[in-house]
Amino acid sequence: MFNKIKMILLACIFLPMAAQATDLKVGDIAPNFKLQATDGHYYQLSDYLGKQVVVLAWYPMANTRGCTLECKSLTQKGHLIREYNAAYMMASVDDLEDNQKFAREQKADFPMLSDPSKETAKAYDVLNFVRVASRVTFYIGKDGKIIHIDDDIDTAKAAEEIVANLVDLSVEKAD
Repeated sequence: MFNKIKMILLACIFLPMAAQATDLKVGDIAPNFKLQATDGHYYQLSDYLGKQVVVLAWYPMANTRGCTLECKSLTQKGHLIREYNAAYMMASVDDLEDNQKFAREQKADFPMLSDPSKETAKAYDVLNFVRVASRVTFYIGKDGKIIHIDDDIDTAKAAEEIVANLVDLSVEKAD
């Protein structure tokens, strides 16, 4: 318990300074992942190939201020994102139980992925020096290539920013 509190305090102090862009670039093939979500299902990028754009929003830690604001935005305004042919999900290195509790408290109606091994966070190059994920959102095209990377996220307006990016990327509306 003490280590978790210590990690949260360190994250609150250092995360604003730790936000760094990933080494992945637009045009790169996005690393495949298979992660369990708060709904108990496993999600993997390859399941969306040829079907939908994927919006993968990495966040540092459940139950922190910024992450709560981001989750609330995606929950309250997720209907705007669902107007597009895009699947959206949040991901962190928190364990599944922490994410499930967080998702229940925030009434999240979208997948919140857990990467406790930190392997996927490493593959996306978002694992920072505090050993949590930096807040970076990846937009992955139906061909599996990264089409946009956003590392300047207004957590309170995350859903509106995702929609604006989907429009800018000319993602088609859902059927």
